[in-house]
Amino acid sequence: MAKLDQYSQKIMSLLSSRGGAAKMRIRRIQNMLLEDDSVERRREVAIRGLVVYLREKEEDLFKEQDGGGDITNEVMKIVTRGATTSDPASARIILEGTEVLADLDVPRACALLMGLIYALNLSYPKELKNTFEKHF
Repeated sequence: MAKLDQYSQKIMSLLSSRGGAAKMRIRRIQNMLLEDDSVERRREVAIRGLVVYLREKEEDLFKEQDGGGDITNEVMKIVTRGATTSDPASARIILEGTEVLADLDVPRACALLMGLIYALNLSYPKELKNTFEKHF
């Protein structure tokens, strides 16, 4: 997390350099900081922004879910629940339809997912090959 914090400013300026449709999606992600400018939120914005910057869909890694919802069809996802003023954002890691870790912040969920992929010798999701294979 310290390295992510160290490079956050450079990542943010890199994200701002992207044009076209990706620029609009990145701007939407960066607007998350207007609601909450915590360290965890800045880390999350950097990670989500990099996924979009690398021309991939953040929906392939993240799934927003407010209620219980069905996770049985999810192969590999980080399921997030939005923050409210009284309840901070949290994330769960889903592997092959099973919740394996819960009550995490999004940046830690990303780091732990990488560890699980390595420890369990799982294949990276093909739709996120640029994000996982080249940069994390």
